[in-house]
Amino acid sequence: MRPPRSKPPVLKRFGQHFLHDESVLAAIAEAASPTAGEVVVEIGPGRGALTDLLAQRPNRLIAIEIDRALSASLSARYAGNQEVTIVEQDVLKVDIAALAGGPFVVVGNVPYYITTPILFHVLKPPYPRHAVFLVQREVAERIVAGPGSKTYGALSANVQAVASAEIIRFVPPGAFRPPPKVDSAVVRVVPRSDPIISAGEVAAYRGFVQALFGMRRKQIGNSLRSASQLTAEAAAAVLAGLGVDPTARAESLSPGELATLMRASKQSADR
Repeated sequence: MRPPRSKPPVLKRFGQHFLHDESVLAAIAEAASPTAGEVVVEIGPGRGALTDLLAQRPNRLIAIEIDRALSASLSARYAGNQEVTIVEQDVLKVDIAALAGGPFVVVGNVPYYITTPILFHVLKPPYPRHAVFLVQREVAERIVAGPGSKTYGALSANVQAVASAEIIRFVPPGAFRPPPKVDSAVVRVVPRSDPIISAGEVAAYRGFVQALFGMRRKQIGNSLRSASQLTAEAAAAVLAGLGVDPTARAESLSPGELATLMRASKQSADR
């Protein structure tokens, strides 16, 4: 009798921490809640613990895994299931909406070292109906933070400009193998029906917000000049026209106020 095959090794370069807690896995699968006809796109299926739950639903499932050994293992496991597709690829190089080919939701235990790039990659048109991510707790708290709070920043403003977000539950390190050194959280992100920025403004807004929050210790009057390449006089005029205190800082402005400031700055720079 052949000995059982060993599991593929944990690869640190991919930031792998495999979730094994059944209650957390069930909570993520429930939060994904695809409707009839929606495709479920799973990012980073790993050893397939969540994949097994998602595959029990009547929806088509596409799992994107960068690790060759894990991808091969999953492909063999689901070889007889025509509703499950395993894609061996870097998710950041995949057009997720095109891969889904129709209405879709996204779910995944994403590597913590590239959480923000994955979030931004998913939150671009055409949007999923919603996305459920297992992320570092600190990141989840930043995603849902409001203006003026200690955790509000560029990530908060960028996500909230196009989506609403809520923390579903917190997850301790012991829910993973190997356990990470930080607490985690399950967060659900739902694209807005009335986004603050248009599809054509997404890239410009992200760059503008990143520039402002990259100088978060500066007053908005100074940081706006650098972010928008305006003269001191032009920046002051833009802020005055919007009724924004030039001594305020970027973290005091809501995503809507930041979008308005971006547009006004662009108009001023184009004159």
